Amino acid sequence: MTKHIGFLVIATSLLLTSCGQSADSSSEQSQSMVAEVPQKSQEVEVAKEPVAEKKEVEPESMSGSYITLAKFESAKSEYANSDVVLFFNASWCSTCKVARDNIESNLSAIPANLTIVVVDYDSEIELRRKYGVVIQHTFVQINSSGQELAKWSGSVTAKAIAENLV
Repeated sequence: MTKHIGFLVIATSLLLTSCGQSADSSSEQSQSMVAEVPQKSQEVEVAKEPVAEKKEVEPESMSGSYITLAKFESAKSEYANSDVVLFFNASWCSTCKVARDNIESNLSAIPANLTIVVVDYDSEIELRRKYGVVIQHTFVQINSSGQELAKWSGSVTAKAIAENLV
């Protein structure tokens, strides 16, 4: 868009300056100004390159993950080098909602080595049995083989979850 505006400014100034001149001098001036347009466009592109490089590294790319159980199960190997914590929660649970809202509004606060997997307490009965989860708002840290490493309840921030890791 900046290129189009620059071109319009040049074209407008060309028209304004050529109004009082003869056709020959107007033609010469327009050729010299048109020759300058590509140079100015190139300068703009060069100036924008560093900005594009900065946008590639965003804070969220440095943070951990907050994913669904389905995503975790479909790509477990992607999270093998991460601390994985299953977050058993229910939509009707008020403390679970506080934790979900807090984590979701602060995704960049999840440490880079932490993956929080959201597990529906009501529908994932087999997982609850496997890890002995008897109340919602329970966190279970597991290793890459799915073995329980730690279990606790009550964390409401990514920092608090990270503090409970073994």
